[in-house]
Amino acid sequence: MNTVGSAVVAATRYAQAALEALRERLAGSSLDAEQHAAHGYAWIATAAASLEALAAWHEGVEAPSEVDDLVLTIGFGETLAQLAGGIAMGQNEIVRPIALGLEDCANELATNPEVRTLIVEGNAAPARARLVSLLRSGATVSASFGDPILDTIRDQYHRFTEERIVPHAHRWHLANALIPDDLVAAMAEMGTFGVCIPEEFGGLGLGKLVMCIVTEELSRGWIGTGSLGTRSEIAGELIMLGGTPEQKAHWLPRIASGETLPTAVFTEPDTGSDMASLTTRATRTADGGWRIDGAKTWITHAARADLMTLMARTTSDKGYAGLSLLLVPKQRGNAADAFPDAGLSGSEIEVLGYRGMREYALQFDGFAAPSDALLGGREGAGFKQLMQTFEGARIQTAARAVGVGRRAFELAFRYACDRTQFGRPILEFPRVADKLAMMQVDLIMARELTYAAARTKDMGRRCDIEAGMAKLLATRAAWTAADAALQIHGGNGYALEYEISRVLCDARILNIFEGAAEIQAQVIARGKLQGRN
Repeated sequence: MNTVGSAVVAATRYAQAALEALRERLAGSSLDAEQHAAHGYAWIATAAASLEALAAWHEGVEAPSEVDDLVLTIGFGETLAQLAGGIAMGQNEIVRPIALGLEDCANELATNPEVRTLIVEGNAAPARARLVSLLRSGATVSASFGDPILDTIRDQYHRFTEERIVPHAHRWHLANALIPDDLVAAMAEMGTFGVCIPEEFGGLGLGKLVMCIVTEELSRGWIGTGSLGTRSEIAGELIMLGGTPEQKAHWLPRIASGETLPTAVFTEPDTGSDMASLTTRATRTADGGWRIDGAKTWITHAARADLMTLMARTTSDKGYAGLSLLLVPKQRGNAADAFPDAGLSGSEIEVLGYRGMREYALQFDGFAAPSDALLGGREGAGFKQLMQTFEGARIQTAARAVGVGRRAFELAFRYACDRTQFGRPILEFPRVADKLAMMQVDLIMARELTYAAARTKDMGRRCDIEAGMAKLLATRAAWTAADAALQIHGGNGYALEYEISRVLCDARILNIFEGAAEIQAQVIARGKLQGRN
């Protein structure tokens, strides 16, 4: 077995030892009480999975270049060193082997001959310097899928992003402008809103891997354009999996064509991730319709949307049992009147980044929904129906993170090549080059873990753990890349005129929405403890 293959086995063995250590710890305690250890294990398992994904990527490259080889060995060297010494769960939270009683296992991992070779030589300063030198000369990391269709889709969206989004995104961000209507129309014409909707309903009938490609490229240009498709993805999947035949026939073609822009209306002011505590109510009216009362917040693209997928309490049951999902039409707002419907009002939430669609707090006061609004005609099934979309939404968020991180790298690399200090480009300073090298490696690892989760989903397998891992790693990679890119820009990076200021703000939200990083770690740990792979 080659060095990388042996290292994957060693890392997997270490992750298994961490799982067993966590089981022992929980014998006399609870998962919540042991969050540091449990979430630490989740990061260990994610790191091991990322090495497996990186190795699979490299093995799948038809003729790996020197750049590809360096990405592989640097990624392995750094990740193995973190497994043996400590992994950052956050800026000030490090999970070390002692937290799980793994000191002996960590020593065994670090002294494994193949592992030690990669730690000592893989992520050494000469390797990082060589990687940046090759990138400076025009070399690129392999991004081909070995599939002409997938490669064509990537090329198409890459060109579209370069021509239609990149030149304008920062100006739109600074103006807090909505994504222009003509751009939305162009995205719709390309099939952006119907990637995963079956062809019989006007969609492209493609899978989550294609969704990742599309989302990543659009997010590289501007997170707003990459995220616009998320609204349609969530609504489309909800209706496909849980809707009645009539609901599918009515809504899916309209969503796929871009005629109907949906918005997800789930979160409430005091609930956050605690959906069991939702209080917004939907009650039957005398004519068989629904009356909606309550407050929602952090509703993305609410004013310009035509359809709300809305979670409300329809029974007196406590917790999740009383929740139902409704498909609620609304009038599209405009500059003069953002919410023209009776019984619905809203106020914009000013945000640092993630602009282009705008965030709103909504108030429902007797808002009317039609009699057939109940998703699938099933009352009390809302949370279960929503859970079916969590995997896809988190995979797509991971893809958004990869795209945002890629833009941070592009900006930092260009600036480091152009900016001269002390008589030479700052790219030639090792600390700058080190940052760029690790940004590139981190993003490739996150990309490949995201693609691996998407492939698992496309095979029809449960992948909540894989989706959680992809989101956990990719959102950290995006924030790390944006932060390092701003550091490379120095004081200029803090100026609003520089694009990296926007990218930093956009990157920060990614490990909060669609389930915060802490939620992902909890999902991973619980799933692994239950014996799921």
